Amino acid sequence: MRKIAVIGLGQFGSNLAARLTALGCQVLAIDQNEARVSRIRNSVDRAVILDARDYEALASVLTKDFDSAIVSLGESIEASVLCTLHLKKIGVPSIRAKAINEDHAEILKAVGADQVIFPERETALRVAAQILNPNLLDFVPLAEEYQVIEVMAPKAFHGHSLQELDIRKRFNVLIIAVKRRERDDFEFLPGPDFVIKPEDVLVALGTKTDLERMVG
Repeated sequence: MRKIAVIGLGQFGSNLAARLTALGCQVLAIDQNEARVSRIRNSVDRAVILDARDYEALASVLTKDFDSAIVSLGESIEASVLCTLHLKKIGVPSIRAKAINEDHAEILKAVGADQVIFPERETALRVAAQILNPNLLDFVPLAEEYQVIEVMAPKAFHGHSLQELDIRKRFNVLIIAVKRRERDDFEFLPGPDFVIKPEDVLVALGTKTDLERMVG
């Protein structure tokens, strides 16, 4: 079971903490606001009230045995920077921190954040992509312009096997899974004889350009 700390229980932090717990993680939720801690207490393993700017207080509940920590204190640059610095000193192996702008992000990286998160920006990208292509259900950007997307199977694919469609050769896109909506489960790494149905959701890997070409 992964041990994860979520520090800062605003809308993003509290939803993240509850979701990670639902996915089977052991979550420690931290905020200096008593009301926020009270609201999340029944949704996580442990919730504590403390000021993350206080190194001694933070180190008393969080150790290097944690797998990861998420700093969701974007509304306070001072607090998020100090908290990130403390987490690095404690020895937490993976630190993700929420930023409000590029300067904030650079400071967070400089003091030890392994990844900087812009929740509003990432949500905006997803919504914009879905507006432009209503069949697009979700996407995850990867390095070097690669993405993993979930998309409704194009009409031209219906009733054809993956071998017939030859998607890898035609579009330079790899179908890594297909979700069968009538069963609500996934067929991972489908073989060449797998036939696409109208209700199928394709999980595809490729560059942004190639994926857009496939979706049409």
